[in-house]
Amino acid sequence: MNILVYRYGSICEPDIITGFEELGNTVHEITAEIYNKNLLPSEGVTLLKNELLSHSYDFVFSINFFPFISEVCNIFQIRYLCWTVDSPVMELYSDSITKAWNRIFLFDQAQYDEFYPKNPNCIFHLPLASNPERWDQVISHATSNDIKQFSSEISFVGSLYTEKSPYDRLKNAPAYLKGYLEGIMSAQLKIYGYNFLEELLTDDMVQDFRAHLPGFYTPPEHFTRNDRVAMARIYLEPKISAMERIQVMKLLGARYPLNLYTGSDTTGLPVNACGLVKTLTEMPLVFHYSKINLNITSKSIHDGLPLRIFDVLGCGGFLLTNYQSELTNYFTPGSDLDCYTSEDDLLEKVDYYLTHENDRNEIAHNGYETIKKYHNYPERLLQMISLAYGITEGAL
Repeated sequence: MNILVYRYGSICEPDIITGFEELGNTVHEITAEIYNKNLLPSEGVTLLKNELLSHSYDFVFSINFFPFISEVCNIFQIRYLCWTVDSPVMELYSDSITKAWNRIFLFDQAQYDEFYPKNPNCIFHLPLASNPERWDQVISHATSNDIKQFSSEISFVGSLYTEKSPYDRLKNAPAYLKGYLEGIMSAQLKIYGYNFLEELLTDDMVQDFRAHLPGFYTPPEHFTRNDRVAMARIYLEPKISAMERIQVMKLLGARYPLNLYTGSDTTGLPVNACGLVKTLTEMPLVFHYSKINLNITSKSIHDGLPLRIFDVLGCGGFLLTNYQSELTNYFTPGSDLDCYTSEDDLLEKVDYYLTHENDRNEIAHNGYETIKKYHNYPERLLQMISLAYGITEGAL
């Protein structure tokens, strides 16, 4: 197949392009948005239109959903395949999601359940993947200094979400509203596997919140407006993620050596603040040489598994993650990785795995083998193409 990939700079893009090529496809790229983050949709339309007029493609692909790509592909009557890696993806509320030439793949079952009814023949659930061959190359070339630098007892790589919490712009809100929201956010913080925020927000609360939050999200034209969803996904869930990550850093950092790789403000946290880590050349070494890698899933991912889970395992690292309802669909806790369901559970498992090296190494090995066999990019992309073209397993 001849594939056109529209890129904006997602860390997944190089591995997906390689995966398509390993399946025998030819890949061409539009890369303007990588270098110009202010690229307008109208400019993207022109770039895509000119490319489709100049060359013949079997389908267009992107990470996450771009309404303008959907519209152009619908005009050209060419399939548009896209795969979400984030949540929320507010562009999914565009009317363009209903176009017949879309083939939209959503990594989170809850995301799929929400949007599938809008275009039942064109929306699919597909978990994420990793590229262990890429990570193997980086790890095999690690120097003794690299190993010393990136080895640790416990590590966490990622934002603390403190800089991604627009909830903090809330000004002069009624005391009842702030108190209620703080209460339900604290409750949601302690619950894994079930998200109840939207159920607990009344119309009056949403209206009050919108009135006291400067710059509350307003969707573009031809988007479905749902202020309750926006309030929960854009404002409350990132705030809870920030609360949770700070809480875990304090909980573990006060008891164990903890390396935190982040660009977030770490002032006052009992951690070894290591700054940012290079995704392709340093992050794999952190994952491989940490005794315990933490994953703390963003609360905006309701059921699904973030890329971090697949990449830690793909680097041969031991992973301790919060529980997610899709976890057991793809991995076996206690065999491929392990998960926690409360702070006490987290502390017990950290203590256990720091003192049981053989168990830790065996689980890390099993997780790596599971990724290599079932969750690599060529395997996942083959599933994607089969679904996009209605090919059954027996016909392959």
